[in-house]
Amino acid sequence: MLSATSYLPWHDPREATRLLRYALHRQGFTHTYQSNANGMSVLSVLTELTVWCKDGSFVWTEEGATITHPIDDPVGAAQLIAERYRHGQHLEEEHSPTGSVREHSG
Repeated sequence: MLSATSYLPWHDPREATRLLRYALHRQGFTHTYQSNANGMSVLSVLTELTVWCKDGSFVWTEEGATITHPIDDPVGAAQLIAERYRHGQHLEEEHSPTGSVREHSG
């Protein structure tokens, strides 16, 4: 069993993704869906954006390129995503501030 002093939340993909989800929520992405299973976690942010958390990284695709970001920096990952998707037409109307944050554990 891990002690409270040795527990690092980003070692657990479920917890790291939860932290990313909350950081994205603060950036205005309030309608997200999280699923967890088999040592990885998946976060659906927008129709065109799904973030995978596995093997110590957040991973997503932008314009055909695979983007990876360290699992221990969910706030930084949220900032990168917000810079790319918040501006212009990428933030869909149904992703309003009244949207919900949902989590599913599998």
